[in-house]
Amino acid sequence: MTEFLRFKQSNCKNCYKCIRHCPVKSIRFSGNQAHIIGDECILCGQCFVVCPQNAKEIADNTEKAKVLIASGHKVIASIAPSFIANYNGIGIKSLEKGLKKLGFYAVEETAIGAKLVKDKYDEMLKEGNRDIIITSCCHSVNLLIQKHHPKVLPYLADVLSPMQAHSLDIKKRYPDSITIFIGPCLAKMDEAERYTGITDCVLTFDDLTQWLEKEKIELEKDIDETQNSKTRLFPTTGGILKTMLCEQDNYTYIAIDGIENCKAALKDIEEGGLHKCFIEMSACTGSCIGGPVMEKHHAIPIKGYKEVTKYAGKSDYSVQKLTDDQMQKSHLPIVLKQEYPSENEIVNILAQMGKFKKEDELNCGSCGYDSCREKAIAVFQGKADYSMCLPFLQARTQSFSDTIIGNTPNGIFVLNESFEVQQINKSALSLMNIRSASDVLGEPVIRILDPKDFINVRNSGNAIRDKKVYLAEYEKYVEMTIIYDREYKIILCIMRDVTEEYKIKEKKEAVNKKTVETADKVVEKQMRVVQEIASLLGETVAETKIALTKLKETISDE
Repeated sequence: MTEFLRFKQSNCKNCYKCIRHCPVKSIRFSGNQAHIIGDECILCGQCFVVCPQNAKEIADNTEKAKVLIASGHKVIASIAPSFIANYNGIGIKSLEKGLKKLGFYAVEETAIGAKLVKDKYDEMLKEGNRDIIITSCCHSVNLLIQKHHPKVLPYLADVLSPMQAHSLDIKKRYPDSITIFIGPCLAKMDEAERYTGITDCVLTFDDLTQWLEKEKIELEKDIDETQNSKTRLFPTTGGILKTMLCEQDNYTYIAIDGIENCKAALKDIEEGGLHKCFIEMSACTGSCIGGPVMEKHHAIPIKGYKEVTKYAGKSDYSVQKLTDDQMQKSHLPIVLKQEYPSENEIVNILAQMGKFKKEDELNCGSCGYDSCREKAIAVFQGKADYSMCLPFLQARTQSFSDTIIGNTPNGIFVLNESFEVQQINKSALSLMNIRSASDVLGEPVIRILDPKDFINVRNSGNAIRDKKVYLAEYEKYVEMTIIYDREYKIILCIMRDVTEEYKIKEKKEAVNKKTVETADKVVEKQMRVVQEIASLLGETVAETKIALTKLKETISDE
């Protein structure tokens, strides 16, 4: 399948919103990035609509359209009837003027093709030989049945979509022409590619709007009135039925919109719960006026419905019929290659997600899957990862956090912005001689510590790190770190008990002091001895000097 819907890798934040809204779970997560599983996707565009990061983008065929126009062929635009809800106050004549400036040869409404389709539905009902008939206008519904509900294929009308019928009608009237469909749906790109030779290119309303803006072409506000345009109602819920005769009383006529409602109806048909029904089925809520491009950028369903119904005429277009062979469309089953785990493999996967018994399976849907078992199957198929389970991650994170906090020798407690104790670990309780956490939880911190530092940190936002504090009431020395988390509005305090270190330090200082005092005494005593020796030596030298002097004088006299 061509990549009509792409993911922007840099934008994906792993919020899993796309998988939660994907009706067929055709998205897998790998390497912290979402990927579309093309074989399973039905191109409903819900992931594009709901993505909060705009990580999905629809393929843009504008350059292809420009090349087709430049080819010299007559390029004719088929505009989906939902355009009136997308372009406020702009009718088909105004659109035609604008698109001809882009190089289009002519512009027509796809509602013309819708007239051919609705006539075919009326014929099928009149024949009365079908139990259930499901409209085949919505390609996403067709893919849903072909890929995920193949048992219902016999009930899917083998009739062209309005886009295809109109393209063939145009090519019948304009031989060798090229048709470009413009609408709110990305599934039509796949339909054009699967059924070649009918519609040559598909653009979205967004593509057209950007193209017009780039060429500085402004559409004129002008609403034309065309009474022969009843099938302009097709893009609304029940719009197909409103254009039909519905004369067969033995049939029940039902309009279903929204993919989940469609799935429920298909399941009911599979189980044999419905008979003699004509079902108008549309994947988008509100039908085509709720298409992915419309819903993403023009989410005004009530106003859109009013615009469409007001614009539609009271009678049918005058259109030359196509042959039965031309209007026929085959819908073949699209076989999905999916492996399914055994019960033991499911149990093992659930166990790895921390789900060992039935009560552990919360089926909360946070991962995007309806049940834990569905998630386990997705893990087996390589679509999902164990880490996508939010309760499992929370439990693992909490367990990991509790293990660290519960076993660290440091005292840790958390305050709210009102300086009330919200959490406290065993080490902190022991450090401050608190009997139980319940004695202080919810209480002001002033009950256990001086709040001054906490107030300063909260007010300034500046953390205190490894501040030496003596807790006199607990006779403890601590190194205190206080951090304020502005985002989560909590104050975290970490206290390292350094009492023993201080005692050892004090003891060492006392020994050092005593040693210094002893050394001083020894030095002083030695100095006294030296001085005494020096004094005695001095006296002896003086006496000797006197004796020698006298001896010298005696010798000299003789």
